[in-house]
Amino acid sequence: MDNLYHITDRSRHLDQGTGREVVLGDHPYLFFGGTAYLGLNLHTGFATLFKEGLDRYGLNNGTSRTNNVQLGIYEDAEKYAAKKFSFGDAVLLSSGYLAAQLAVRQISKNHSPDQILYSPCCHPALWLDGKPASAGEFADWANATVEHINNSKSDSFLIISNTLDNVQPQRFDFSVFQAIQPGKKVHFILDDSHGLGVFDPSETSVRISQKPELKLTVVASLAKGTGIDAGIILADQQTIDELRKTGVFVGASPSAPAFLYAFLNGGKIYQEQWEKLRANIRFFKQHLPHRNEWMYIEDYPVFYSPGKSYFDHLAANQILISSFPYPDPNDPPLDRIVLSAAHTQEDLEKLISLL
Repeated sequence: MDNLYHITDRSRHLDQGTGREVVLGDHPYLFFGGTAYLGLNLHTGFATLFKEGLDRYGLNNGTSRTNNVQLGIYEDAEKYAAKKFSFGDAVLLSSGYLAAQLAVRQISKNHSPDQILYSPCCHPALWLDGKPASAGEFADWANATVEHINNSKSDSFLIISNTLDNVQPQRFDFSVFQAIQPGKKVHFILDDSHGLGVFDPSETSVRISQKPELKLTVVASLAKGTGIDAGIILADQQTIDELRKTGVFVGASPSAPAFLYAFLNGGKIYQEQWEKLRANIRFFKQHLPHRNEWMYIEDYPVFYSPGKSYFDHLAANQILISSFPYPDPNDPPLDRIVLSAAHTQEDLEKLISLL
């Protein structure tokens, strides 16, 4: 156990990137954690694109988006993202947290507090003023919310939710909201940080019925599925136009343009890495021992076994997985296995043999 303590202590003070492998002391460990699902953070081809952007645009762009001197790549990247993910328009910010806060705080101004409905376990980036009171299972909440909306005297609502739970993997089903009665206008703000570009390189992980009374805004961190330090809001043209007039958008410095250059020019790399990730997920699931004891989503790279801990056993065999208390810091560690496009079949075979 003393050796495992030192492993944990060293792993919290790395001086290297976290790819498929990390080195602790003089020993390499396979790493099955983090959120770099496509393995882009240490991908040499993607890094080359970033460096090309760095040479062209410099380290950062220390001006606001309304400055009289502008870099065209921001507008180019927003138009590209809107088309790529099939939305009317998009706005880019420096982080997913800022994107979520901007969307929630601006759109909520059009609703009274009793018209703002939170699903269970929303990410803190979506909170307005402290943790929302909503609790329980998503499916139960969704059915109760539809009934509440249909029976309410109010005709306008804002629903705020994650698209999925990436910790104890679950993809949320929003199809129940098709039962909302005509005349009830509902705006959804959905955080797709862990789904955007992961299930499909050109799709968000959720769609809302095309009923005219249902409106969808998607917010996301691009650091996960697209490997760049930026946040995005995807919505209809009217919503994005309103967000561009806010003080946050006007005053906040944008993300580094070199990241957006890689995003715009990395289409082939994204496709290749997504195909590798999909193959790794399917191979691992096919050979996973006691598969019925694991929680996972189809074609998603996170695997969780409730009530079991594999950290010590795997660490003793030079494999590190994600293991930390959740959702409360005083909870026992929650162990998860996170696959990446960077993993080789040999990596997966070693992990499977130890499980």
